[in-house]
Amino acid sequence: MFRYSLAPLSGLRSISRGPRWLLPPTRSFSATAAAQGPLLNAIAHDHRELESYYPHIVDNKSSDERTRYQNLFVWELARHSVAEEIIVYPAMESHLAGGHDMAWKDRNQHQTIKEQLYRFQSLKAEDPDFEPTFQKLFSDLQRHVQEEEEHDLPKLEAQLDNDSLSQLSRSFERTKLLVPTRSHPLSPRTPPFETAAALLSAPIDKVADIFRKFPKEDGPML
Repeated sequence: MFRYSLAPLSGLRSISRGPRWLLPPTRSFSATAAAQGPLLNAIAHDHRELESYYPHIVDNKSSDERTRYQNLFVWELARHSVAEEIIVYPAMESHLAGGHDMAWKDRNQHQTIKEQLYRFQSLKAEDPDFEPTFQKLFSDLQRHVQEEEEHDLPKLEAQLDNDSLSQLSRSFERTKLLVPTRSHPLSPRTPPFETAAALLSAPIDKVADIFRKFPKEDGPML
């Protein structure tokens, strides 16, 4: 489950002890069943976490529950996306034939998702556009995740040994600690400029997170 020990804010408490929601099959990002290496495991773990927030945001949930899981969804997806762009996509470019095109395909998909996430993070739970905006974001994210898990990342893992994949996985997890927790679609999209912009934006986001509501450890929302 999601580990808030990795979070930049001590005020975010773990929801790992709450029951995990079972999602309808149509809302699962990917049905990948192939063996996964350490990098794909780390990335797919994040994808499963994002899936698990879906029923807390739709289906006539309370405004309070929607707001808490909206913030959590944004927090997770923003960090995940930037960490992939800083760590994973350069590895594709370095190790795969056609990796440059693959990485830019994924970056372009990310850009669309970041723009949608930016709009979503600005909406109140009571806004009539809240759920339609989230559904469009989630649908586009589903397509991107399926391509990553079933095509792009398996190709990368096939070219690298387990030690290299483990190092990439650790770098990916460390990078998530340092990057912004909100969407910034106008930021640069490649290192080193993306890395520099992320380090500048992250402290501002993390201070603002102190004043946002996130899921409680116990209670009706879990």
